[in-house]
Amino acid sequence: MPKTIMLIHGAWVTTDCWTSFRDFFEAKGHRVVVPSWPYLDRPAEELRRSPDPRLAKMTIKGLVDHFAKQILDLPEQPVLIGHSFGGLIVQMLLDRGLGAAGVAIDAGPPRGVLPSATAIGAALPVLLMWRGWSRIASMSFKSFSTTFANTLSQSEQRRAYDRHIVPAPGRIYFQAALGVGNAVDFASPNRPPLLLIAASEDRTSTSSMVKAMYRKHSRAPSRTDIHEFPNRSHWLIAEPGWEEVADKALKWAEVNAKPVG
Repeated sequence: MPKTIMLIHGAWVTTDCWTSFRDFFEAKGHRVVVPSWPYLDRPAEELRRSPDPRLAKMTIKGLVDHFAKQILDLPEQPVLIGHSFGGLIVQMLLDRGLGAAGVAIDAGPPRGVLPSATAIGAALPVLLMWRGWSRIASMSFKSFSTTFANTLSQSEQRRAYDRHIVPAPGRIYFQAALGVGNAVDFASPNRPPLLLIAASEDRTSTSSMVKAMYRKHSRAPSRTDIHEFPNRSHWLIAEPGWEEVADKALKWAEVNAKPVG
């Protein structure tokens, strides 16, 4: 297995969401890189107070191109681990033949995988926002508590919200809903191994959606696996029990990642 792991965060958060995962993997002897999304490389408080206006024009392709460049600058192909929208980015990077393997945690769906009714409901605040296509969106505490961290206590939800949640580009949600710029070749013979991780109580990328992604990706000849964690929400990378998620991702990669060299 390569010694390098790249962690890719999703919308609404910053690289800070990966702090525990980074420490966990580094303690196992891995080099961990955690690139920020464009225009989100400042503390959360600053981003909430004055988001960069260029964020409004961010596209899915722009995000994937951004992380592809980060990968090509590394001395070896890393194991890619992404959460939420970062999980969609991982799938698209693998589709380009990048990465030694990919782990997509509660991932956003590529074109061809229909969102569940629950997931559509979670995205409605953005999709119904006036001129949301060209605006920077904010997530309310109510949305976070009901769709992101619904298995946590209210005090835990409040701490996580205040620490992590930042604005996001509305455009990428419209693109994902319309299937613009998020296609992959599910049968690609060149796609590296992929593990999809689901959370049983996730209301943003529901278990049914992750299973649908697994069925689609299983058309490829390369290794495709799925694992579901019970009693976890969309916030499973940072809620209690995150260690089990990190350990599962690492042990799977140790067995299935394409060898270095």
